Amino acid sequence: MKKKIKYSNEELGKVEIVKDFLPRPEELVFKEDTVKVTLNLNKTSIEFFKKIAKEHGSQYQKVIRNLLDSYTSHYSN
Repeated sequence: MKKKIKYSNEELGKVEIVKDFLPRPEELVFKEDTVKVTLNLNKTSIEFFKKIAKEHGSQYQKVIRNLLDSYTSHYSN
């Protein structure tokens, strides 16, 4: 059960206005160059990635791609 937030009418104190630093929406929609490949994986691996993807509302190909990207990033330095 969530704890209900109780608001009060207290003074906020010193307020600082922060300049907007977030990128514009069109800057968030970037697409990296990709190359389509065919890859044979064992059935157990695919079932694993499909299960993970389903639990998180994603696609198993994206899960595999993110795994490979993370591995590449880690060992490329």
